[in-house]
Amino acid sequence: MRAPIINLLLIASVSGTSVLGSSILGASLAQAQTATTPQTAAVSPDAIKQREQELEAARASKKSAEEAQAKLKSEISSLGQDRTQLNQQLIDTAANVRTVETKIDEAEARLKTLNSREQQMRTSLDSRRADIIEVLAALQRAGRRTPPALLVRPEDALQSLRTAMLLGAVVPELRGRAEKIAGELGELVALRKTIATERDQLASDRDKVRTDQTRLTALVDERQRQQASREKDLDAENSRAIALSRQVGDLQGLIAKMEQDLQSAAKAAEKAAEAAKQAEAKAAANAAASVKPGPGVFKDRSRTTPAIAFASAKGLLPLPVNGNKIRDFGGSDGVGGVQKGISLATKPGSQVTTPCDCWVVYSGPFRSYGQLLILNAGGGYHVLIAGMERISVNIGQFVLTGEPVASMGSTSQVASILATNASQPVLYVEFRKDGTPIDPGPWWATNEGEKVRG
Repeated sequence: MRAPIINLLLIASVSGTSVLGSSILGASLAQAQTATTPQTAAVSPDAIKQREQELEAARASKKSAEEAQAKLKSEISSLGQDRTQLNQQLIDTAANVRTVETKIDEAEARLKTLNSREQQMRTSLDSRRADIIEVLAALQRAGRRTPPALLVRPEDALQSLRTAMLLGAVVPELRGRAEKIAGELGELVALRKTIATERDQLASDRDKVRTDQTRLTALVDERQRQQASREKDLDAENSRAIALSRQVGDLQGLIAKMEQDLQSAAKAAEKAAEAAKQAEAKAAANAAASVKPGPGVFKDRSRTTPAIAFASAKGLLPLPVNGNKIRDFGGSDGVGGVQKGISLATKPGSQVTTPCDCWVVYSGPFRSYGQLLILNAGGGYHVLIAGMERISVNIGQFVLTGEPVASMGSTSQVASILATNASQPVLYVEFRKDGTPIDPGPWWATNEGEKVRG
């Protein structure tokens, strides 16, 4: 029986290829049927029901958000004036935001690769649509033919033998083509499932980072409220700092001016100098005892001075933002000069944290640097961070390693000094020792396990 033989050899060999292939061939037919179906002028009961369900879901979401806000306010209120707990919450939440931001970046990169692969497979299948049609047509024709009766006439036996010889040459080729198409279709189905899973996880991570960012904003506001209650003249100090910044032309002059003329900055510089002497003495004692500092020395969240001398923190400090390094210390700055710091390309809205324990001696706009933070780390070391859109700390404030201090905008705020694409957020970081820019490379942690989280 010819037809059953062909069906067994071809249809069974492709393991459902014709079904998968038919879905591609039937897509255009389904679209045509959809296009020709008349649309109902009146709104159907199902549509009304769906809208009611969407409205109810929106109300539930709003109620849930309000309850979450109330719970958050209650949690923060319970912290009271406990600086240690507030610091703990700030640093932990900022670390969570940074971690989820990294996961989102990785997921977006994976999705980009997967989408590219899917497009390649679609293009490949589309280019061989005629091949798919030919294979399916051959299967259909083979299935419709009536098999000859072998026991009626001798000529039928001869015809059957000739048919078998012909099929012996044709069937292997059809089987190979069908198996290849089936494999590609199966891979495409699996790829779509992977993409759907990645998108679901990405949506979940984005929801989580929004929740953490809301919490972080509330914690930062509470920290600054407590700071303001301790420093009654903060507004006047900030205004005076901006006025002084307009009187100087370079960063070294700005640092000297702030730490000499501004009360809060002067106090911060004095505390930094005292703390540096103590930290250096402790570092010398540890060196004599061959004790190498590690991330554990930063665990005390109630400290009001640096845990160790800045010079002893080499290899321990985290970058202040998630991003890609686009310019390194000592390289070309793009305008014929030499880069005095490092430049990190970031995502819009990224959280910026302090790379070290330090005092804020300047917070505000400065010439082509945009929003600028100058941090005194003690021992003659200063850290400059520029390019943020919003700064959330005040002059004179002591901040811990990993504590949130600013956030990036949606465009570059320092394009004029970096000669970069103004549409890309860029953070500029510079380390200085006694007024001279130095290579920050030795201070950065080489892996996640060595990074300080406060």
